Amino acid sequence: MVKLRARCLLVGDAAVGKSALSHMFHSEGTLFQKNYSMTTGVELLLKCVNIPETNDSVELYIIDSAGKETLVEGCEKMWGEPSLLCLVFDLTSEQSFANCGRWMERVRAHCRGLHLPGVLVGNKSDLSARREVESSVAQEWAQSQGLEYHETSARAMENCDAPLLSLARAFQSLYQERRETIQNLSPG
Repeated sequence: MVKLRARCLLVGDAAVGKSALSHMFHSEGTLFQKNYSMTTGVELLLKCVNIPETNDSVELYIIDSAGKETLVEGCEKMWGEPSLLCLVFDLTSEQSFANCGRWMERVRAHCRGLHLPGVLVGNKSDLSARREVESSVAQEWAQSQGLEYHETSARAMENCDAPLLSLARAFQSLYQERRETIQNLSPG
């Protein structure tokens, strides 16, 4: 049994539902706050995820970062060295999706080119009548960035666990690959 720790950076524009998504995941669907106050710094949430079909677990340190442009620069200092990336946009806002490229550039610059396993999350799927971003477009962009794509609705409690569980599995898989590489280098 292995217990791993990973810093998961949660970024995206303001009001896309990052905090709602992280709270729903953290509380296993029991805490959806209808009235959020805007995140002005970073909020840290911790959740231990058991990896199915293994005895391993990953402690996810979820770093929920402010999305308002005037606050982001100060928040970057608190990101530390993330292990995983969760990039969130609002399915009812074409602009929040368009800004994902800028978020990727910012994260890559912060991580100095280091590759982070990541997911792109289209939130607010319950607002289908107001949808501005098609799944196929988001899926294609995510794939071009090396990200897995998920759609969620924090308010309707739909698929909130999937993106972060996927990241925990990816982190555990990376650990196993690196461990095997090291074992293969050992003489004998």
